[in-house]
Amino acid sequence: MKKALIRWGSLVLCLLLLSSCGQVFSGGQLQKAGLLVPDTINDQVWGTKGYKGLLKIQSTYDIDVYYKEGMNSQLVVERAVKEFSKKGVNLIFGHGNEYAEYFNQISAQYPDIQFVSFNGDAQNENTTSLNFEGYAMGFFGGMVAGEMTATNIVGIIAAFEWQPEVKGFIDGVNFQNDEADVKIHYVENWDDAHKAAGLMDKLVIEKADVVYPAGDGYNVPVIEKVKEHGLYAIGYVSDQSHLGKSAVLTSTIQHVDHLYEIVAEQFHNGELQSGNLSFDFQEDVISLGAYSPELSPTFIQQLNAAVKKYKETGNLPTEPS
Repeated sequence: MKKALIRWGSLVLCLLLLSSCGQVFSGGQLQKAGLLVPDTINDQVWGTKGYKGLLKIQSTYDIDVYYKEGMNSQLVVERAVKEFSKKGVNLIFGHGNEYAEYFNQISAQYPDIQFVSFNGDAQNENTTSLNFEGYAMGFFGGMVAGEMTATNIVGIIAAFEWQPEVKGFIDGVNFQNDEADVKIHYVENWDDAHKAAGLMDKLVIEKADVVYPAGDGYNVPVIEKVKEHGLYAIGYVSDQSHLGKSAVLTSTIQHVDHLYEIVAEQFHNGELQSGNLSFDFQEDVISLGAYSPELSPTFIQQLNAAVKKYKETGNLPTEPS
């Protein structure tokens, strides 16, 4: 009787620990993987990175993979998931924060599938949200902008107010240059290049000479406009130095493709937790991109030291050097 009570107590303790830390999905090994993107895999930024991650999973595990574009409503997502399920897919990536809510609604119907989204709130046992800790990458990008502005006016064209990299960027600018003023405009959309171009025109009028286009669907056309005006930019999501090594000072990179590999490995090994998971520089899924030759060697050394310290300690700089 005493042994039975001990076993029962141990079971209760395990359940409590799982509920507080996130449960591990028990669906078994990776069989086939699927990807849903809200727009296209050919945008050369966010969607393309997701597709590259899917191809890496295919190569590593020698499995069939599937993707669907234009998955931007609950109805089309439900249809796609049903189709993936019939094909034997047991790991589905929803490539955006909107998929967290979609997956919360339908995941109970597919207990043998693990649903993975980004920057959302995963609520069910077989749902996981991957959250990029964007504050630090924004901070380091802001340091670069604060260092390089000549007008002491820096601009941000952000998608949404909630983006942690936006707050980080502002703080990084102010850390590096306490005389700089940060002008911020919101697109309220990840992909509206037309509106973003209009906001870029406003920043030109406001005399901003370094611009951070923090939206994956419009950052490339904004950077092209930055180059037309002879200004500087900080790239976003991918390394965008190829757009102009003199114009793009550095980039704040989210290595989505590598994160896909990490998640697939954890799932395949039965280690992927449900709930909301966070990733940062320490997991090598966030980094800075190539530096422009416009940056001084002394500043690059200072920046690299700050990044190294953050990776080792989790502490950002507190006083300008």
